[in-house]
Amino acid sequence: MEKISLGFSPCPNDTFIFYALAHKKLKMDIGFSQILRDVETLNRMAFQKELDVTKASFHAFGFLREDYCLLHSGSALGRGCGPLIVAKKKIQYAKLPQKRIAVPGKMTTAYLLLQLFNPEIKNIVEMPFDRIMNAVSLGTVDAGLIIHESRFTYPSYNLVKLADLGEWWEEETGLPIPLGGIFAKRKLGAATIRKIDSLIKKSIEYTYRNPDEAREYIKSNAQELDDDVIDRHIGLYVNDYTLEIGDGVAAVEKMLKTAEELNLIPHSDKPLFID
Repeated sequence: MEKISLGFSPCPNDTFIFYALAHKKLKMDIGFSQILRDVETLNRMAFQKELDVTKASFHAFGFLREDYCLLHSGSALGRGCGPLIVAKKKIQYAKLPQKRIAVPGKMTTAYLLLQLFNPEIKNIVEMPFDRIMNAVSLGTVDAGLIIHESRFTYPSYNLVKLADLGEWWEEETGLPIPLGGIFAKRKLGAATIRKIDSLIKKSIEYTYRNPDEAREYIKSNAQELDDDVIDRHIGLYVNDYTLEIGDGVAAVEKMLKTAEELNLIPHSDKPLFID
């Protein structure tokens, strides 16, 4: 049986997507070796070409297009799901470039959006996404760029929202916000990539049909254990675009083209998909 290395994050949306694959609930002639890491670590592993198939940010994909293609299933796109800038107290937008801001990694789509939102912001501190709110609360940094389930829990740290970068993107473009996708090495070949793509879609459909069965696995990997937070997280980041990216491709193309024009990513003539 062919063995494929598969990287995805422990966040509820990813463990929801890959539950059936991880637990061999599907009929398949491909074996997967699973690597669970935060998305920024997966981004960097993809840069080293360590993973055959992996979750990665669309920002990172801007640098990976020569070697990786986008899959039709598994992406995180949507509305009302973008990263937030938070702080202990209100800060005027004009003063943000003077502040020290924690970001969840330079290859995250969140950081790309921050650069598009305000190119003057340079004083950043990289740290794991799950440490940012605590750092802001303690005053280690002036503000933080938060992602994932943090958008539901930041009020418990007595933090206030300064900006919703997903909302800003939607107002600027009229398009959903493309956060991350599932990418495969082009050298796997079209036939294998299509097969993997189909299995990911079937895995999502399986978990939709059997949510209670997947609950323990999802919860065992989650940063936040509250059932309501987990359900809200999945509800926000797993949607119709996750099953099939469809017209969400326009949002990906817009983000990559804008980043290219600003020299934030290299130009590539490679097609998004293998087919």
